[in-house]
Amino acid sequence: MATLETGIDYAKSGVDRIAADALVEKIALLTRSTLNKKVKAAVGGYASLYELDKKRWLAASTDGVGTKLKLAMRLGNHRTVGIDLVAMSVNDILCVGAEPLFFLDYFATGRLDGGVARQVIEGIVDGCKQASCALVGGETAEMPDFYQGGEYDLAGFAVGLVEPRRALPRKDIRPGDVIVGIASSGCHSNGYSLLRKLLPGGPDGDGRARELLTPTRIYARSLLPLVRRGLVKGLAHITGSGFLNIPRMSEKVSYAIELPPASELAPVFGWLRAGAGLDFPELCTTFNMGLGMVAVVAPKDAVRVVRALRGAGEKAWCIGQVAARRKKTPSQVFVTGGDGERAVLDY
Repeated sequence: MATLETGIDYAKSGVDRIAADALVEKIALLTRSTLNKKVKAAVGGYASLYELDKKRWLAASTDGVGTKLKLAMRLGNHRTVGIDLVAMSVNDILCVGAEPLFFLDYFATGRLDGGVARQVIEGIVDGCKQASCALVGGETAEMPDFYQGGEYDLAGFAVGLVEPRRALPRKDIRPGDVIVGIASSGCHSNGYSLLRKLLPGGPDGDGRARELLTPTRIYARSLLPLVRRGLVKGLAHITGSGFLNIPRMSEKVSYAIELPPASELAPVFGWLRAGAGLDFPELCTTFNMGLGMVAVVAPKDAVRVVRALRGAGEKAWCIGQVAARRKKTPSQVFVTGGDGERAVLDY
């Protein structure tokens, strides 16, 4: 196996999560003056919610693919990042219980290459089909003085619909509820500023880069039927900040999870854990560690939820329980790895 570059973490790779979180808080304050009584959830959640009428709320989310695009450019394979673009926004609106309705994209580049653009759009179309949503429009911007030759960036915008009574997370998440983990296809679209630093050069690096281009899994078809049946109390899309996304369902409790065996997860995580030189907490707050989505369900529903997810083609497991939050502490996530590693993550 190729040697990985070690002694690096997410901050050293150029990503400041603390500054990003602080900026979101400032943006939330700035936007308050624009809100009205129809806004049910705004900046800071997985998706914004807006009352269309008494029985329907619109859900909206926007996201990008990040520096995973650099790997697409390195290998000349631009199709899978189109799927990623859809997945990042669609999976977010799933976390508020919404059914995806339609999607729009923004493609910005220094010089328009029709072949590259076509691959990207083909991927977006594929992603929209997986999510059962319509691609209704987009924007292409050619900015030669802004991007280097061959470079481009993507942004996506998803809109969905949810009945207020089905909106997530529910308020009845409580200690004893079961946590269900749903497998990822790989690193999805987060942690790539660090991953690119870890990649070796030459053919070994290209082979690993191809693996890292595996597109983000889209969970709409497998999860929406369970949401509609009222079997899901909360969903957490495990993206940036890793398992620190779990307390976004409820900060009133804590969460204890045990990762499935490495043999059950995407091989890339074995590569990361074996040679990246990152400690276990850093891994758990940077990558999804093999779990792309986490659900909280009532104990009586856990077995049938896992069975239904497996029947829909997902790998799914009961991975832990909701726990009581300790006094004078924030919501925490207690993570146990397959080799006995432990991490306590403060939200």
